[in-house]
Amino acid sequence: MCLLDLDLKRGAEIRMHLCLINPSNPLVSLAKVEESRWNRYRVWKPLSLLLLAGLTPAEWSITIIDENRGAPDYASLPRPDLVGITAFTSQAPRAYSVAEEFRRRGVPVVMGGIHATMRTEEALERVDAVVTGEAENVWGMVLEDAKKGALKRVYSGTEVEMDKVPLARHDLLSSGYHFGSIQTTRGCPLRCSFCSVPAFNGRVYRARPIEKVVEEFKSIQEKYVLIVDDNLIGIHKAHLDHAKDLFRAMIRANLGKYWIAQVSINVADDEELLRLAAKSGCIGVFIGFESATEEGLKEINKNFNFPKGRDFKDCVRRIQRHGIVVAGSFIIGLDSDKKGIGRQIAAMAKQYGLDILNLLFLTPLPGTPLWQKMEAEGRIAANNFPEDWKYYTLTFPVAKYRHLSWADLIHEKDSCSQDFYSYSHIFRRMWVSLWPVPRMALLLVGALSCRNNMRLEHKVYRGIGVGNVKRNWKENGPRGQ
Repeated sequence: MCLLDLDLKRGAEIRMHLCLINPSNPLVSLAKVEESRWNRYRVWKPLSLLLLAGLTPAEWSITIIDENRGAPDYASLPRPDLVGITAFTSQAPRAYSVAEEFRRRGVPVVMGGIHATMRTEEALERVDAVVTGEAENVWGMVLEDAKKGALKRVYSGTEVEMDKVPLARHDLLSSGYHFGSIQTTRGCPLRCSFCSVPAFNGRVYRARPIEKVVEEFKSIQEKYVLIVDDNLIGIHKAHLDHAKDLFRAMIRANLGKYWIAQVSINVADDEELLRLAAKSGCIGVFIGFESATEEGLKEINKNFNFPKGRDFKDCVRRIQRHGIVVAGSFIIGLDSDKKGIGRQIAAMAKQYGLDILNLLFLTPLPGTPLWQKMEAEGRIAANNFPEDWKYYTLTFPVAKYRHLSWADLIHEKDSCSQDFYSYSHIFRRMWVSLWPVPRMALLLVGALSCRNNMRLEHKVYRGIGVGNVKRNWKENGPRGQ
């Protein structure tokens, strides 16, 4: 045997296998691609796992499984040396179930992501190790300890310098998605009471080096890309200037991509920013309007959206004039919300001229000021944890709401959606817009998929859960029944 053959044999012997898993939530209708052809446009690659893969040395072989595209028979797969699982709160029950399956086979499981960070003790009862916070500074230690069979219980990640964020391994999930995904910034200086981003990524707005963002954009196979930043453009002049520089670099690179992103309403204040965004490929923005009343905005500490002379209708029109679709998000179930709020939100969304409306239930997520407040007041109704975490999708009532029962909330959401997403209003918006095909397609797909998910959500509501959720549904249901 020659020395080369011996080296190759040794390399084969020490090669480790890492399996990274994004668990599904069986109740999340937008992930049920098989139930609706529209939903394939609303599922994107699990970017956090692709980033971990980018941090993983070549001595590890990597398999990435996204259960939103279907869960495999794990017992039939080759046995990995380490399993890594990420999870939002609503994915936690499934994450724990998958972890149990691998641990029964003697495979160590490490869990990270926002839920494991906010509920570390809960996760530690069900996995071998937890990574809290941002993983870039500790992932190498996790892998080294796993090789030695000496995983620590907790690896505390810290807010990373953005030039340390690796290029994501988009090649490891090369097909089956309409949207690719990328991250360009982290952190949010705002203090919205319902949002866990500041608790996880901090309040300092941090931006990746522009050249690395452009390089990663080039590695994304998909024509359409979701920029997953909490707020792509930020709120201060320095943030806006960085966004403009990024868009200029994307234009120079001639990426040939169409992209959508979350932004704040101040995007409408800068014509140069809008022009550059559109020229670089922006076809849609998602803006959190959150409440139809100033009282509601104050309640959730959305001070940034206080009118102060701002004409929201004019803001939306200025964005749309650049050929950019505007999707607006509102929350229902605030303490200030009363019966009729659904119609009120629909009327406001139509008044503003929004192209797409996203209506969510007020949901106390772990790690947020809202959670702390509602927990202290005994208002967490879906509280059979960890099982009930699956209802924390923002599309189910999970708390005790001040003026609305759960049945009231469903009714208000229905009345809003049926009004805004009537076929007549959908096609009227399309007729008025007459945009180029990619933007028109985004408007149509967004509207029709939202209509379809109204049907899928009702299917779940009718057969909703057991235990505390079912009991609380009855207790908080139509008064007098």
